[in-house]
Amino acid sequence: MATPKKTALPARIADNKKAAFNYFFEDRFEAGMVLEGWEVKAIREGKVQLTDGYVVIRDGELYIIGCQINPLKTASTHVRPDAVRTRKLLLHKDEIRRLIGKVEQKGYTLVPLNLHWKNGRVKCDIALARGKAEHDKRDTIKEREGKREVERAMKSRNR
Repeated sequence: MATPKKTALPARIADNKKAAFNYFFEDRFEAGMVLEGWEVKAIREGKVQLTDGYVVIRDGELYIIGCQINPLKTASTHVRPDAVRTRKLLLHKDEIRRLIGKVEQKGYTLVPLNLHWKNGRVKCDIALARGKAEHDKRDTIKEREGKREVERAMKSRNR
């Protein structure tokens, strides 16, 4: 009897935790990334930071800026690693056209959400987002604190 294959969830590499606090997400996309060999090795070691990253559109192509991949000490000698270089994102042309139309509307931007592994390749989840106003951010903080208080109350009650 054959055992059913387990579908592995994408392994998370890095998350952009500030994105959910600063933006409302309208739509999400999964994009491939054009990386160099030393970058893939550094990502495997977890030397990546996504919090200051953002996505721009240039000449009908998507690029991620501010995604920091710190090189390993054992990086090759013939390569000059640049930790914050601009990296190209790969999406289908119709998806890029749709994103260009939305981003040209007032208030929309593209934000990287996380990096993860999928079928041995690094993928970047990006979101079409609208910035939150200051009062929306305060509401988010109130909700988060309220949830914490409820969890604390439930914990102390169960003891």
